[in-house]
Amino acid sequence: MTWRQFFKLVEPPLLCGKCLQPFERITGECCRLCSRPLAVLDASFIVDGVCRDCVRWEEESLYKEVLSGNVSLYTYNEAMKAFIARFKYRGDYMLAKAFAEEVRQAARKIPHDMVVPVPLSEERLHERGFNQAEALAREAGMKPVNVLERSHAEKQSKKSREERLRGAQVFRLKENSSVHRKTILLTDDIYTTGATVRHIAYVLKQAGAAGVTSLTLARGQGREREAVLEE
Repeated sequence: MTWRQFFKLVEPPLLCGKCLQPFERITGECCRLCSRPLAVLDASFIVDGVCRDCVRWEEESLYKEVLSGNVSLYTYNEAMKAFIARFKYRGDYMLAKAFAEEVRQAARKIPHDMVVPVPLSEERLHERGFNQAEALAREAGMKPVNVLERSHAEKQSKKSREERLRGAQVFRLKENSSVHRKTILLTDDIYTTGATVRHIAYVLKQAGAAGVTSLTLARGQGREREAVLEE
């Protein structure tokens, strides 16, 4: 423990160095739109520093340039998978503090004037007792604003890619909420297909947001051809 931690100027880390070893921090060259490590991809899946998944998203007129980019901190390996399962599905809120400093430092590097968490359905919020996307932001010292709600509870992971792209919008802006001319930092626990953050970015841009960037704790490592992944 340091003197700053003793006097509560900074919180001591929740995880020690040994506990952090199984987690894999994202380093090296990444897709400039989604933070996917390019080293794990075949060259045919990379176009000008962008992974093919993101290229496909940018080819869709509805979602072209709605998301300025995504910053993910860790790969979604077995350690992170177990961590998120305990955090999200077993209701261990304290785990939101585990990577708070990393999230805080990453957020400082992303220009924004409003932090918006990915919303849960009322059913999921009741089951878990908290929104993990909001918890990650709040424990990192941010002040998330809940301007969004889900229009229905169906998960994006239950849909095909075409259904994700063309189906009814899952998210909407809450009544009397405004994001006009705001530069939004969208927070969530994991980025997999990018469907969730892009659907939300579309809604926010349609409502007048100046720009949207997402910050997620983990980046899924599924193959490009897998269209249905868990959000």
